[in-house]
Amino acid sequence: MESQEKNSVGFFQMPLHYPRYTQKDYEDMPEWKLDSLLKEYGLPTNGDLAYKRDFAMGAFLWPNSLLLHNNVTVSPNFNQFFNVSAIIDAHTPPKPPVPLPVPPPASEPQDVFKRFGILNENGTMSDEFEVGDFEDGAPDEAGNVSLVAEDSDSAPRVAVSKFGMCPRSMSEHIPCLDNEDAIRKLESTERGERFERHCPEEGKRFHCLIPPPKGYRPSIPWPRSRDEVWYSNVPHTRLVEDKGGQNWISKGKDKFRFPGGGTQFIHGADQYLDHISETVPDIKFGQNIRVALDVGCGVASFGAYLLSRNVITMSVAPKDVHENQIQFALERGVPAMVAAFATRRLLYPSQAFDMIHCSRCRINWTRDDGILLLEVNRMLRAGGYFVWAAQPVYKHEEVLEEQWKEMLNLTTRLCWKFLKKDGYVAIWQKPSDNSCYLNREAGTQPVLCGQSDDPDNVWYANLKACISRLPENGYGANVARWPARLHTPPDRLQSIKFDAFISRNELFKAESKYWGEIIASYVRVLRWKKMKLRNVMDMKAGFGGFAAALIDQNLDSWVMNVVPVSGSNTLPVIYDRGLIGVMHDWCEPFDTYPRTYDLLHAANLLSVEKKRCNVSSIMVEMDRILRPGGRAYIRDTLAIMDELIEIGNAMGWHVTLRDTSEGPHASYRVLVCDKRLRG
Repeated sequence: MESQEKNSVGFFQMPLHYPRYTQKDYEDMPEWKLDSLLKEYGLPTNGDLAYKRDFAMGAFLWPNSLLLHNNVTVSPNFNQFFNVSAIIDAHTPPKPPVPLPVPPPASEPQDVFKRFGILNENGTMSDEFEVGDFEDGAPDEAGNVSLVAEDSDSAPRVAVSKFGMCPRSMSEHIPCLDNEDAIRKLESTERGERFERHCPEEGKRFHCLIPPPKGYRPSIPWPRSRDEVWYSNVPHTRLVEDKGGQNWISKGKDKFRFPGGGTQFIHGADQYLDHISETVPDIKFGQNIRVALDVGCGVASFGAYLLSRNVITMSVAPKDVHENQIQFALERGVPAMVAAFATRRLLYPSQAFDMIHCSRCRINWTRDDGILLLEVNRMLRAGGYFVWAAQPVYKHEEVLEEQWKEMLNLTTRLCWKFLKKDGYVAIWQKPSDNSCYLNREAGTQPVLCGQSDDPDNVWYANLKACISRLPENGYGANVARWPARLHTPPDRLQSIKFDAFISRNELFKAESKYWGEIIASYVRVLRWKKMKLRNVMDMKAGFGGFAAALIDQNLDSWVMNVVPVSGSNTLPVIYDRGLIGVMHDWCEPFDTYPRTYDLLHAANLLSVEKKRCNVSSIMVEMDRILRPGGRAYIRDTLAIMDELIEIGNAMGWHVTLRDTSEGPHASYRVLVCDKRLRG
C-alpha cells in the first residue's frame, strides 16, 4: 500500500477497518446499501450494480488486490473460485483475469438548488430560492451556510443549508404565541385573544435553531425533578417573588424547589387531594378518575402529586400570566401545555376528562352567558366531576356571594348536580345522558347544540354558546376503570371516521401488539430504561399504542399523543384509554416552550406531511421542542431518508439510519437522531 501511495495521484485512501460482510452479503446487498457503504468510505459509486458489487468485494474482502487509484485495476485472482487440487498441478495454466465493466462517463454537473438564507434580528429567513455558483473556500458563518453535498464523481446534488443559531433572546420563543405583529393587529383583546394561537405566515417563520439559556444543564431526572429543578434552565425569579408565600416555589443557591403547595392548598397537594376524596367518596383516584384537567395550574403541583395516584393530568395555563409557569411544570417532568380559555375551543376532544379542576384559576366562568363553562362541559366526561376552589365558595363578601349565586344558577341550567361544598372546595357532577337537558323548561338557556354540531371539531374552532349533546348510545360514558381501560377497545372507536376493511377492534389490538413488540425490543436491545426518558411526544399517535407500550414496559415517563389534522381524529379513543393528547397541524409550530421533550417519536409522519408543507420547517420545530441530549426516532419510508439525514446533519444532530425488524429489504427505516448541547 505504501508503494502505491507514493506512485499514484488522487488515490482513494482506504480505512484501517473494513465492514464485516461476507461475500454472500455483498452478492445479496441492494444497490442503495452498496451506494451508502461506498460513500461512507469515500469510494466511487458510478457504474452499474454489478460493477459496484464487484468493486465493494474487491475493496473490502481483498483490499490488497486493488490499486486504489482513479483508474481501478483488478488482481488476476479477483472474484475467482479455484479448485485446490488444480492449483497444486503445476501444468494447469492460470485463468485469465475477468475484465470489469467500463464505468459510464461522469455526468455533467447540474445547477445546484440550495436552501439558504440570511437571518435578521428576529431569526427570520427566506425559505427556498435558486442561487448561482458558490465559493469553495467561503468561511463558515454564524448564519445559515449552504452545505454542498457531492458524490465522489464530483457531480453536486441538492443540498440543505446549515442552520444558524437564533439570538439568545429567543431562548424561550413559542412562535404562535409570541407573534407580536399579529397580536398588535387584533381588533380586541378583552376576551383573552392575545393568549391564543397567532402563527406567523410561512415566509415570516424563523429558520434558525433556538439556543438554550446560558448555563443550561441536563434536566434533573424524575422523580427528583418533581421537587427541584436547575435555576439555570428556567432562570426566572418573579414567580418566587409573587407566589413564594403560598408554598408554590422557593429558590436555593442553584435550584428552584417545589414544596407542593398552591394558592388554595398551602399545606400541600397530598392533603388537598385527600380532602377532595373525603368530600365526595365516589371520586376514586386511579380508578374511575384517570385523566384530569387542571385549569390555571401554576407550577402544576396538583398534577404532579396526582401521578402517584395513577392519575395523569393535563395542566394548562396561558403564557406568562405568572411568568413561565408551564415551563416550570415541564422542567419538573409534569404533563403540561400552554393553553387559554378565550374565544376558541381548547384542542382536546369531547368527554376527554374524568375530572376538571380549577383552583383560583382567575377565570370568570359566568361571563358571556357561561360560554367558558360550556367549554368545560364539552370536555368533561359524562358523569365526570368539576372541582372549584375559589373565594366565592367560602368568603362571605357581598360581591363574592353574588358570584356564587350566579355560578349555582348557571350550573343548574347546565344540569350539573351540585354534590357538596366543604371548606373552600365545591364539587359538581355532569349528567350521564341528555334526559335532563330535554326536560328543562322551554326557553331555558343555554340551548342544546344542534344535531350537526361536532363536539370533537377543535382546530381553530370558535366557542359555541350551547350545550354539547351526549351520544344517545352512551359512547364516552361507559369506559372501563383503570388500568383495564388501557387495553379495552372503547365504544367511541366505532365512531371514528376512517376507512377500515377489517374490524376496528382488531385494528386497535393489532396496533397495540405492533408497538408492544417494538418497544419491548427497544428496551431489551437499546436499553431504553437507562435513557431516563420522562417527557415523551408521539407526533402521530394513532390509537395511542406507542404510549400504551411504554406503560406496559414500566417506563417512568408520560406521553403527549398528538393527532395530526391531516389524518383521522382518534383523540377520543386516546382519552378513553386513559391517555392524554392534543390535536395539531405539523405545518405550524406546537404550543410548548423550547426544550420540552426528552424523546420525539414520529412514525409515518414526515412522508405524509411533506405533501402539505416543508419538511425542514417541521424538523426545525422538532429541534426547538427537543431537549439538548434528547433523541428523535423517525420511522418512515426509505424514499425520504436521504433528505431527513441532510436536514438532521445541517441542524447539528448526530443521525444514524437503522433497519426495522423487517430487515434490510424493507421499504421503511428508522432514523435515530441525537441532539447535542449547543450554545
